[in-house]
Amino acid sequence: MSNESVQLYYPSPEFVKNAAVSGMDAYKALCAEAEKDYEGYWARHARELITWQTPFTKVLDESEAPFYKWFTDGKLNVSYNCLDRNVEAGNGDKTAIIFEADDGQVTKVSYKELLSKVCKMANALKSMGVKKGDRVVIYLPMTVEGIVAMQACARIGATHSVVFGGFSAQSLRDRINDAGAVCLITSDGQFRGGKSIPLKPIADEAFSLGGCESVKNVIVFKRTGGEVSMTAGRDQWLHEVLASQPETCEPEWVEAEHPLFLLYTSGSTGKPKGVQHSTGGYLLQAIMTMKYSFDIKPADVFWCTADIGWVTGHTYITYGPLACGATEVVFEGVPTYPDAGRFWKMIQDHKASIFYTAPTAIRSLIKAADTNEAVHPKKYDLSSLRLLGSVGEPINPAAWEWYHQNVGGGRCPIVDTFWQTETGGHMITPMPGATPLVPGSCTLPFPGIQAAVVDETGSDVPWGQGGILVVKKPWPSMIRTIYGDPERFKKSYYPEDLGGTLYLAGDGAIRDAKTGYFTITGRIDDVLNVSGHRMGTMEIESALVAHEKVAEAAVVGRPDDLTGEAICAFVVLKGARPTGDEAKKVIKELQDWVGKEIGPIAKPKDIRFGENLPKTRSGKIMRRLLRSLAKGEEVTQDTSTLENPAILEQLKG
Repeated sequence: MSNESVQLYYPSPEFVKNAAVSGMDAYKALCAEAEKDYEGYWARHARELITWQTPFTKVLDESEAPFYKWFTDGKLNVSYNCLDRNVEAGNGDKTAIIFEADDGQVTKVSYKELLSKVCKMANALKSMGVKKGDRVVIYLPMTVEGIVAMQACARIGATHSVVFGGFSAQSLRDRINDAGAVCLITSDGQFRGGKSIPLKPIADEAFSLGGCESVKNVIVFKRTGGEVSMTAGRDQWLHEVLASQPETCEPEWVEAEHPLFLLYTSGSTGKPKGVQHSTGGYLLQAIMTMKYSFDIKPADVFWCTADIGWVTGHTYITYGPLACGATEVVFEGVPTYPDAGRFWKMIQDHKASIFYTAPTAIRSLIKAADTNEAVHPKKYDLSSLRLLGSVGEPINPAAWEWYHQNVGGGRCPIVDTFWQTETGGHMITPMPGATPLVPGSCTLPFPGIQAAVVDETGSDVPWGQGGILVVKKPWPSMIRTIYGDPERFKKSYYPEDLGGTLYLAGDGAIRDAKTGYFTITGRIDDVLNVSGHRMGTMEIESALVAHEKVAEAAVVGRPDDLTGEAICAFVVLKGARPTGDEAKKVIKELQDWVGKEIGPIAKPKDIRFGENLPKTRSGKIMRRLLRSLAKGEEVTQDTSTLENPAILEQLKG
């Protein structure tokens, strides 16, 4: 069926019949309930889906807007809601986690076993003096221990801050210092694509850079058996601290607004922002989206391929699936090792029924399948799948079609989910048993989310016209503040230009003139989306100019078939502009330098040298021209204010 030239994909009658949100009328009924009684809608779900130790009587507190609070007088514990209540319901022997290591070894952990592991870790933290409200930084690989560490923090009321295992010593140090962490949980190393990569030495380097005085204890998980140095009185092996700990630990009941975690994300300025999330509101959205977006059922095997270092790994690995009593797959490796059929083989082996991954992974696997028939999804039995998901960036229609046809066999709805670190859970997403799908569109808002597209003054724009994506009303899982910087929170997310009452997502969007479906058009600030990871241009520029050879740098994004967006850097060196082999040598040096300063994900794909950068007469870098150059376009924009037009030829690359 088509809507003019747009192909619509409808869920099968069988899927509709069994879905949590069955048909568009059911979706519209939820939206109408929220429209009629906004607080009542969220309160009903919070009472039905969360086990409270002290039930709440207050729903939304707007007295200090935009610092909104939800369910303030209620008390709960997230770890209890994920683990104890499943064991108490008689599901203790159900498999919680199917862990597949980089080398293919599989370990299964039941809810009862997971609860025991979390309690032992929680007791170990308590024995070191970690208490409610303390911050614990977690710098671990994708293993069961990472999930256990996060749940253990939640159990005792400590606020965790997970740092992705691919970040550099400098990035780790900055996050430890900003959070004022009292404890670091790390590992000797991690396995990735058949290689052993050190982690503890990077942590040691972070400490050597200065600061980090707040850290009293470092717990080290023995993963790879690599050589590490241990600082007496500070560093301890995880297996040794766990050995004597009891397997029970009473949960610390915390207020709904208690900070569950901080997660650092790139902003348009160089300093990463510590996004602070609450306990009650965040847990509610994690459960609701598992129930409605993923249509989770007791028999499902759910697999989200994200890393716990990103918000997707928080909501859809550590918390959401476990709070719903699901069985989930947790994966340590990369999609292309030992070959590019790894994902499909794992779906086949573990009978995964819901698969949630990023467009970057899909695009790389399309490329691999095109060149090697043996790793094509059709070579595997993917009949267990009933639902597919996409996350991290908009998925291009061609990749959507391939995913739908070759992975989902044309029968699985795809939930193309738009959300952010700051939103805690899905904001715009299809309901798989209700929404007709359009490739490349995240379709309609999650029930209860008041998303809109506005102009620079905050006024709604007509459907079919592009604008700025905002959310008009607060929702339970939203960011509470930027840790230690409330002013930056207000300026970043509730700017006065838009009236101070609209949440600014930082993305551009357009709504289809007929259906009202949303399509995300990209960031409106200086933040790039590389393989689904947000990288601030300022952050990369700061790293480049910290190199002794660099005088000035400007960073922009350009479209990339594989990663969605690629980092392109324009650099002015202190010496002469290099050419030929010398240029290649300096490019490699600068790429490695950025990798060391921030992490491998921030390495520019393209570095171009100029004797200067295109600037206005007042000295402002004309980034719009650099974006055109990065894309390989002819510069057709007005260059009348450009001080040095000849520089454009130099930077063409």
